Amino acid sequence: MPTTTFDYKVRDRDGHLISGSLEGDSLALVSSKLREMGFAPVEIKQAARVNLRTEIHIPGITDRVKLKDIALMSRQLATMVSAGLTLVRALGVLADQIDSKPLREALLQIRQDVEEGSSLSGAIEKLPKIFPPLYVAMVRAGEVGGQLDTVLLKLATTLEKQVELRSKVRSAMAYPAMVSCLVVVIVTALMIFVVPVFKHLFAQLGAPLPVPTRVVIDISNVIASIWLLAVIGSIVAIIVAFRRWIATPSGRRKWDAFKLKPPIFGPLAHKVALARFTSTLSSLLAAGVPIIESLDIVADNSGNQVIADAVHNAQNGVREGAALSASLALSPAMPVMVTQMIETGEESGALDAMLDKVATFYDNEVNRTVDSLTSVLEPLLIVSMGAVIGFIVVSMYLPMFNIYSIIQNKGSSA
Repeated sequence: MPTTTFDYKVRDRDGHLISGSLEGDSLALVSSKLREMGFAPVEIKQAARVNLRTEIHIPGITDRVKLKDIALMSRQLATMVSAGLTLVRALGVLADQIDSKPLREALLQIRQDVEEGSSLSGAIEKLPKIFPPLYVAMVRAGEVGGQLDTVLLKLATTLEKQVELRSKVRSAMAYPAMVSCLVVVIVTALMIFVVPVFKHLFAQLGAPLPVPTRVVIDISNVIASIWLLAVIGSIVAIIVAFRRWIATPSGRRKWDAFKLKPPIFGPLAHKVALARFTSTLSSLLAAGVPIIESLDIVADNSGNQVIADAVHNAQNGVREGAALSASLALSPAMPVMVTQMIETGEESGALDAMLDKVATFYDNEVNRTVDSLTSVLEPLLIVSMGAVIGFIVVSMYLPMFNIYSIIQNKGSSA
């Protein structure tokens, strides 16, 4: 007998509202199952299903697991574990209700490994493309300390912050990219369809052309000819060569160092890297992960090779007995405020809490920077777009001032 899929909204023990879907024979059975998982149902209704079941598999796209799905899964797993469900049972329930197919398959594989005697950390360690070292280390620490549910909740919060931070930065970049693409489309259309009409007119009249007009016509000739393919090929070749260069350790280091230098975007990239560094290190230390291992994971998770180098150097210093704050202070990439807050945390024995405060500070700084950046870029991009299009239009009408006198001279000579 085929089961029906139900969409639900529930609240966990902490009052968080969680949405998802679950298969069951009836609404009552689904409600009972959700209560068994430790949730308080708010709304349950039959899901509207489309009968188009064709699945398209694109490696690297359709098999990718989103960070927000992992965060939601972690929060649900923490709720079920704290409610007393066995790990195998909780993983099976999660696999039944997860919408993401690759994550569902991963959970089924994890459940099988746990049934065969593996620990949860050992099972997820086999899936590095889905669960990063940060996740594995924190789960392992939670298992050792007997606080798996608490650590999973902390992981969910950490991942949600990363998703929010990434989304904020991407939204700031989306508007400039969209306007730039619009400018390229409009300019290309003008060069291909409008400028050639004026070019033909100017050739018939034999009028002398101003420099701006000749420049626009030359650009139009390139775009409308076979040379356009050469230009596109050159751009593609440059992009491919650039991507290969930044894939090398030296190239990545130089590029990440350059990203910190531009006037507006440099400080933003720096704040994002510092927010990720402090937030991740705080979560790892709070979960009980040793500081040497934590620094190794944080360096790989910072997103900027300059910050990663500073963390690796600090790791060597801590290994030799130096304080973390003193080791980090040797790097110019670490602001004085960060090292002083870390030093205060070391002296008070609350390093994880102090790092969390620093992470919150930089999260707020990123939000403020993105908001101000968006407010500045919007009028600037609109003015730039108007200037480019206006230059083309004016360049095409400049010769008209000479054409009138030429026509008058031809008429008088006739």
